[in-house]
Amino acid sequence: MTWLQSLDTAGFHWVNQAWANPLFDQLMPFLSGNRLFGPALVLTALLLCWRGGARGRVCLLMLVLLVGLVANAAVVDALKHAFARPRPFLSLPDTRVLVGRGGSGSMPSGHAATWFAALVIVRCYYRRSWWFMLPLAALVSLSRIYNGVHYPSDVLAGACCGLALGFGGVWGLHALWQFAGRRWFPLWWRQLPSLREPAYRRDPLTWQADAPPVCDPAAAAERQWLHLGYVLVGLLLVARIAYLQSGIIELSKDEAYQWLWSKHLALSYYSKPPMIAYLQFLGTRLCGDTPLGIRCFAPILTAMVSLLVLRFFACECSARAGFWLLLGLTGTPLMALGTILFTIDAPSVLFWVCAMIAGWQAVQREGRTRHWFWTGLWLGLGFLSKYTALLQWAPFALFFLLWRPARAHLRRPGPYVALLVNALCAVPVVIWNAQHGWTTLGHLQDRAGLTQQWRPTLRFFSEFTALEWVLLNPIFFVAIVGAVVAAWRRRHSQPLLLYLLLMGAPLFLGFWLYSLRARVQPNWIAPAVVPLFCLLFVQGESRWRAGVGRVKRWLAAGLAVGLPAVALLHQSDLIGKLVGRPLPPEADPLRRVRAWRETSDLVMEARRRLFQEGKPVFVISDHYGMAGLFSFYIPEAKAGVPDHPLVYCQSSPQPESQFYFWPGYRGRRGQNAIFVYELAPYSLGQAWVRKWLLREPVPYAADQPQPIEVPPQLRDEFESVLDLGVHQARWGDRGVYRRIQLFECRDLR
Repeated sequence: MTWLQSLDTAGFHWVNQAWANPLFDQLMPFLSGNRLFGPALVLTALLLCWRGGARGRVCLLMLVLLVGLVANAAVVDALKHAFARPRPFLSLPDTRVLVGRGGSGSMPSGHAATWFAALVIVRCYYRRSWWFMLPLAALVSLSRIYNGVHYPSDVLAGACCGLALGFGGVWGLHALWQFAGRRWFPLWWRQLPSLREPAYRRDPLTWQADAPPVCDPAAAAERQWLHLGYVLVGLLLVARIAYLQSGIIELSKDEAYQWLWSKHLALSYYSKPPMIAYLQFLGTRLCGDTPLGIRCFAPILTAMVSLLVLRFFACECSARAGFWLLLGLTGTPLMALGTILFTIDAPSVLFWVCAMIAGWQAVQREGRTRHWFWTGLWLGLGFLSKYTALLQWAPFALFFLLWRPARAHLRRPGPYVALLVNALCAVPVVIWNAQHGWTTLGHLQDRAGLTQQWRPTLRFFSEFTALEWVLLNPIFFVAIVGAVVAAWRRRHSQPLLLYLLLMGAPLFLGFWLYSLRARVQPNWIAPAVVPLFCLLFVQGESRWRAGVGRVKRWLAAGLAVGLPAVALLHQSDLIGKLVGRPLPPEADPLRRVRAWRETSDLVMEARRRLFQEGKPVFVISDHYGMAGLFSFYIPEAKAGVPDHPLVYCQSSPQPESQFYFWPGYRGRRGQNAIFVYELAPYSLGQAWVRKWLLREPVPYAADQPQPIEVPPQLRDEFESVLDLGVHQARWGDRGVYRRIQLFECRDLR
């Protein structure tokens, strides 16, 4: 192995240094990544879809599945973590590095795997493509060695991995289609019997020798769309779990903070109901105290919502509309974030949808008391997830008011049973607040801005509108507005449209108008998103059946905008790869879930130095979320949770977080501490334009966060406080992601 390593290093030096010349110094970085690659990729995909016929579309599908998802997101990333081989520039000090310094492992090369997998796939469908694909794949792979980011063996392993994925993937998916397509998708299988030699047949009922019989084409078509929806839900569930397991992102402040809640189970908590803590407790029992254990219920609850909506549409509208609804929600950034970040929105959306579906069964003429019982139970569980669930009673009241036949239920016990069940579910929250001075009410009033005098402003209103327009997908946002107007006009004739309208629009409009008073976070309307999308796709299905062509164009445009945006939100590094330039930290949408390990390392190093004085040293943070993150990412602190905490939130005379109700650091009299204060990041806007587009080396001084003076509270609590200055946490070669100011605090009084 030593001889092979020396041979590998010699080959690397030969390419990286002996081949050095001005022409290659310009060509090789261009081959590794450039601004033209993204537009060229999009143009090629459009041409394959538009002019490629069945062969082009199947080829594109294979490229997306095997190259975009499997080669990079699953196999290559897993192998990089398994081998954990350092990059050449980390081991060889004389390396010439001409491109960005990747933060992942060196073995195997992702570029080589991608291009050789693409070579095999394109060669399967376009046999004469090898004459330009093979040289291109070889040059791109060679550029990784010349640019100083991979060894020759990394490139060779990546090429072998890509060839195996290409050949095995095409053959495996073809075999799977032959096995499952005949049973689950009989009409589509008749139209496209082979994935290796695709030839589209327009008449699916044309007799074929080994084709299964189709007795009812309409029912078979509905079952096909339902089965396709199941496949989509399963694939997305597996992909999201694999994404969480890959470690591309770290925990957010709220997730780490609520992880601490799960270690202190209670009837309720300072700012939120207890459901999120219970689910995290269960998740960490199943998968351990890992990011996957904390987040595992995010994709699981999303899959449950998807299955419920798909089945609801199959019964009330059509399975085809249900499938496209799921795809539309997948292409909505606001909903996509909730599939990987586990906050209170995930269970809140699930129980809101459950109550919506159960409530629809209850408000119909044949609705029974048991339907109302389930409605009340889902409403109660929703309240235990997020207090917004109480607002779901307003849609039911409005539906009784606007739809006369539903008022008959007011003379029956059903709605009152639902109210009773909902009230019983709220008992734990009431008991906890009664024991703690109703502190949650004060927090909610302050959070909603009710403690301040109302001064109407358009600043928050315009901010909320712009954010929702982006996060709900600009195309779908406009379509939803049109669907709401159309549904209101038809409210007297179609109760389902009226019901879905009331389940989503009042909540959205209420927060929209409230933004005239105070800042409203964009995720507060999350429970309203699914009903509004259901409303949109119910109307879209009816117009699709009526032959309105623009429905398909709007759907295609929404997916074309949303799905790439969601992909970039999951892996923002793709932006730099597409444009040939790394994305600056200030513009990285994943900045809040990156570089926390590096930040924790800075705190650990400061604590280690202070510990040398011989006294125990604990950590204090100015923010409850950072206290949770340090408790998770500092090994010694993580081992001490919950009985022997090492990290605390700064004490306060009044409740400001859940830390107020847990034992603080007052019992550590005479000990030392490290106080951590996070400075605001560089302003997003001019700073990243200067650094990225104009290539200025550093932001202007006006954009830099200013250090703070020693907090007076620390001077009162400790005998002496020493400012250690500002420390910068970097993430790979992408620059400074976080700036913290550290203080040495000695002798707690």
